[in-house]
Amino acid sequence: MVEIATFEAAHAEGVACICAAEGWPSWTPESVKAAFAAPGVIAVTALYGEKVIGAAQLLTDGRVIAYLGLLIVDHEFRSRGIGRALVAELFERCGLSRMDLLAEDDSTSFYESLPHKVKPGYRLYRQAG
Repeated sequence: MVEIATFEAAHAEGVACICAAEGWPSWTPESVKAAFAAPGVIAVTALYGEKVIGAAQLLTDGRVIAYLGLLIVDHEFRSRGIGRALVAELFERCGLSRMDLLAEDDSTSFYESLPHKVKPGYRLYRQAG
């Protein structure tokens, strides 16, 4: 049975492993611990027994803005409603009616299956020099 739980530092290695399998090397255990414990963050994990099989991180001011910074589910456990359950739990915990996000091309069908509006999005980078 899958349990959606509050993120704990002990989950960081499992979250980082799932991210590494997805090709996201910046999510190390140390960065997961720091990012998931940062002010204004709500972080949850999906657990199958003791195994971390998914995670979600929401950055919010608690009043207006909610940004889904990370949503990931282990490939073995996809298409079982876990991503949907993680998003639902974040909505429950933040109390807001909407959240914004950027999506990878191969995940758009998942987000399009949820109530949504499509809006242009950008990822900005610091200029060198």
